[in-house]
Amino acid sequence: MENTKLEELEAQVESLKKEVTKLKDIEAINILQKAYGYYLEHWMSQEVIDLFADGPDVALTLGAGTYVGKEGVIRYFNHLDARPRFLHQVMLVSGIVTVDDDGINAKGRWYGWGSFAAPVDKFVKQNFFNGIYNCDYIKDDGVWKIKTMRFDQIYDAVPALGWVEPELAAPLGTNIPSKCKADIPRDRSYIYPSGYIVPFYYKHPVTGKETTEAARNEAVKNAGNV
Repeated sequence: MENTKLEELEAQVESLKKEVTKLKDIEAINILQKAYGYYLEHWMSQEVIDLFADGPDVALTLGAGTYVGKEGVIRYFNHLDARPRFLHQVMLVSGIVTVDDDGINAKGRWYGWGSFAAPVDKFVKQNFFNGIYNCDYIKDDGVWKIKTMRFDQIYDAVPALGWVEPELAAPLGTNIPSKCKADIPRDRSYIYPSGYIVPFYYKHPVTGKETTEAARNEAVKNAGNV
C-alpha cells in the first residue's frame, strides 16, 4: 500500500516537472519573439540575426518571398542601411505558443501591428500595417531560437487626415503643454526621427550579451539628432 502511494507521488512529481518545463519554454519563446520586435524597430540587424537558429531548414518568408537558410537571413537583415528617419515598429500581440512533446520544437502565431517609415529618394514612405507571424522554434543546446518565420500582411494603410475634423486638427508636431511641472524635466527629445533607441533592460536572449543601443545612442547624440 505504501509503495503504491509512493509511486503515485513520484508520478505526480514527474508530471509537474514536465508541466513546469513546458511553461518555462513558452515564456522563453515569448521573450524571444518580442525581442525580435524591439530589435526590428531600429533595424538592429546583428541582434535580429542572432535570434535565428543555424542550418538549412532555417527560413524567413516576407512580402518578396522566402530567404533560405541562416545565410538568407543574414543577407536580408544586412541589406539595409537604416538611416535616422527609418522606423519599423512592430507590436507582437495575441501570441499563442505551443511546445511539442519532444521539448525541442515549438510553434507560435502572433499579430504584428505597427508603423513604418523609410527614406525613398527625397521623400519618406510612411504607413500603418498589420499582419500575422507564423513561426517555428527550436531549442538549440538549451536555448530557444527561431527556425522559420513567415509574415503575411493583412493591410497596409497610408496615414491621411485621421479621425478629427480637418478644420479642428492641430498642425503636425503641436504639443499639449503640461500644467504639472516635472521634478526632472527632459533635456532633449527622443521622438522620431532622432534614431534614439530606448535602452533594453535585458541581455540578448540567445547570445547573453549586452545589446548595441548604448553605442548607437551615443552616435546619435554626437550627431546632434537628439
